[in-house]
Amino acid sequence: MAFTQDPDTQNIENPYGVVFPPGDLLSDEPPLESELHLRQIMLLIQCLERWWHDRQDFYACGNMTIYYSPRQRKSEQFRGPDFFVVKETERKPRKSWVVWQEGGKYPNVIVEILSPATASTDRGLKKQIYQDIFRTPEYFWFDPESMEFQGFQLIAGAYEPLQPDENGWLWSPQLGLFLGIYNSKLRFFTPEGQRVLSPEEASAWEGERAEQEHQRAEQEHQRAEQEHQRAEQERQRAEQERQRADRLAERLRQLGIAPEEVE
Repeated sequence: MAFTQDPDTQNIENPYGVVFPPGDLLSDEPPLESELHLRQIMLLIQCLERWWHDRQDFYACGNMTIYYSPRQRKSEQFRGPDFFVVKETERKPRKSWVVWQEGGKYPNVIVEILSPATASTDRGLKKQIYQDIFRTPEYFWFDPESMEFQGFQLIAGAYEPLQPDENGWLWSPQLGLFLGIYNSKLRFFTPEGQRVLSPEEASAWEGERAEQEHQRAEQEHQRAEQEHQRAEQERQRAEQERQRADRLAERLRQLGIAPEEVE
């Protein structure tokens, strides 16, 4: 008798002892609304991964489907945050985030990038799902067109708005970083107020620093060379003075005058 597996179920056992492996669920997200959305999502991922480059206990991704059906079905109850971070998990590539295959873990932080087509859902239905089902501790949204930026923290089961600091930044205890707008992009900032650089920015900064170090070394070399030249000139002047003094002394002796008497 042959057995077939329902593609929406996981780890089905049968009387013959056959254990079917878990399904490999692919992400099923629609195309991003604009290049701005793509660049913003990639910027957040790259900056955080660079900042936490020595950590292996987190997963950060964007525009990826999160499957969370209690019945472990990929055909129901799934959402695709624009950017999310899960802590205390293995840092490895995934095709989707399947809650029942990840020890029941949901994102610790979610960021949605607003657009005219998604803003009402991001502010309403998704916010409700992230609060009541995901229980995600921190939720942010950002509009790359209007620069609207808000954040919420889960307190006693409900999202409470985060209050911006004097820079307009919002503190994320989950990440240990501020989120704020810089050059019309949502960025991370350290507790000391330093912008978390992307790999490209870091490379450019390191190149600039190397160039500055080279210029400083060149300037030091030039100063040392100038000092050497001045010292050589002083030595030459001293030698010329000595030679003049010797010639004068010899002339005085020729005239029968002791140089000491002139002194």
